Amino acid sequence: MNWLKSIIILLAAFVAVFLEAVLDGPRDFLGAQIDLLPAIIVYASLSSDLVTVSLVAVLGGLWLDTLSANPLGISILPLFAIGFLIYPRRGLIVGDQFYPRFVLGLAASALVPLLTLLVLLSMHRTPLLGWGTLWQLFAMSLGGGLLTPICFWLFDALNNALSYLPVAESSFRPDREIRRGRN
Repeated sequence: MNWLKSIIILLAAFVAVFLEAVLDGPRDFLGAQIDLLPAIIVYASLSSDLVTVSLVAVLGGLWLDTLSANPLGISILPLFAIGFLIYPRRGLIVGDQFYPRFVLGLAASALVPLLTLLVLLSMHRTPLLGWGTLWQLFAMSLGGGLLTPICFWLFDALNNALSYLPVAESSFRPDREIRRGRN
């Protein structure tokens, strides 16, 4: 297990939730809050282990719920469901191209709010629903889909900058002279 990658992903989830709570500009401009946790859970599902996916779902969901009007812990199940749907199929997904990353981010960014709404309604809560909800879902999905490839690029750049590649050692020395033929 690469602990550095797991720490970077968890730190990014913490910073993403904090920036979502602090920055009002995108929310005021679009009329919707773009959530970065689905993009981070897609990255964690495709590039790390199940422990990291679970930690991002649990800790990211708790961090998001503490800084929002959501009941505490309601975001954990939708995030974990998305991560657990992607994780076993990551060998089938071409994860190094823009289009699959965009589609996975779009789907995750649409499903997480819908699953959260489903959990809220099953708890007999009455969230504010209206025609504006469709716009918010569209903006959140498209924004999350566009930010997912950026998350992949950023995480890969951080991982390459902070980790080292193992050197393949061989028994051949480059300064050795090899004589061939007859003396």
